[in-house]
Amino acid sequence: MTSEATPVSKSSILLVDDDRTALKCASVLLSQNGYSTVLSDNAGDALRIVRTDNIEAVMTDIRMPGMSGLDLMEEIHKVDPEIPVVLMTCDAELNTAVEAIKKGAFDFLIKPYNVLQLTHSAKKALDYRRLLQVERNYKKTLEETVRLRTEQVKNASREMIMRLTVAAEYRDDETGHHIRRLGLYAKKIAQAMGLSRDFVEALTFASSMHDIGKIGIPDHIFLKPGVFTDEEFEVMKTHTMIGHKILSGSTHSNIQVAASIALTHHERWDGTGYPQGLKGKEIPLEGRIVMLVDHYDALRSERPYKAAFSHDDAVRITKEGDGRTKREHFDPEVLDSFLSCAGEIDKIYLKRGDFRG
Repeated sequence: MTSEATPVSKSSILLVDDDRTALKCASVLLSQNGYSTVLSDNAGDALRIVRTDNIEAVMTDIRMPGMSGLDLMEEIHKVDPEIPVVLMTCDAELNTAVEAIKKGAFDFLIKPYNVLQLTHSAKKALDYRRLLQVERNYKKTLEETVRLRTEQVKNASREMIMRLTVAAEYRDDETGHHIRRLGLYAKKIAQAMGLSRDFVEALTFASSMHDIGKIGIPDHIFLKPGVFTDEEFEVMKTHTMIGHKILSGSTHSNIQVAASIALTHHERWDGTGYPQGLKGKEIPLEGRIVMLVDHYDALRSERPYKAAFSHDDAVRITKEGDGRTKREHFDPEVLDSFLSCAGEIDKIYLKRGDFRG
């Protein structure tokens, strides 16, 4: 039995009592004091209403056939543990009230109650329910604010690092396209390899710093238009160790990955790379991936001593070698993944290329 005057979409107090006269009386008293009510004369119907309607509080008689008010309260709290339940009874024994409170009753009314007792208990229950909602909304707002602030700090940190990285390469890559492309190439390969989302994210971010050590290379070597002498090349190779020194020691996992890449992105699978001559899986995976995409982008880019290669030629040289480049330089699994997404990598170059070649 429900109150005909109460639309189910409106927040209400559910009154439960098998005594229909008492039920109607409580409803009238509460309605006269501005409260909206939904009525039920049995526990089963009451549970259905709690599950389907917008109920803010329940006031139930403790003694009913089939299911006691205490049992009904426990079932209601399984549906929504935050609904305050007020128990009403003619039994004035203290131990009944104590048992009810222990089991989670919000309040306890002794019949016959007066209007003040009834409305005061209803007000307390509704205030409690709404306070919980306010607290929940506050926590949600606070969490969202913290998330947004964290994201802002994270984005600011990324931008600062990107700008510092571009500054380090400005002498060679005024547009910054090279470092941006590398992150996107590496991301495609890592995804093709089925690597974890966290690894892909760290790799995408960290690969932009692979050549940050070039900031420590003298201009007369770094900007030399021709081929390096052996001595100059030895100096040039130190950019890996300089970059590692700049980035090492951080507690931030992404910077740790960047330090690893800075040190190992010129190592080769066959052990002929530098600075440590690492071989095979001695080279961290992030270094193996960046080594290949750095090589590909270098082939695609125009330099004072070489023209830019087409995508097809760059892929062919990477896959088959050309004397200077050998297939054995690359991790076979990384190479296979590169070949599987080569078309996507070409699109990245064309979209973010500087079109100088």
